[in-house]
Amino acid sequence: MDIVKVFGINVRKYRTNKKISQEKFAELCGLHRTYISDIECFRRSISLNNIQKIADALEIETYKLFLEVTL
Repeated sequence: MDIVKVFGINVRKYRTNKKISQEKFAELCGLHRTYISDIECFRRSISLNNIQKIADALEIETYKLFLEVTL
């Protein structure tokens, strides 16, 4: 499992399901839009504090961002 990829895919999935742009989502998280883009494109590993900010902004339990979806 590539945890950076799983995390990025889940962030994008939950964000788009809520119909929130990257810019608006970054604002809700207190992070920069390019930072969110880097996460969703698997180019960034992030701190636990920022993981919690993202989960809070998505209004989900943190662990859901680490669940690998198999098809």
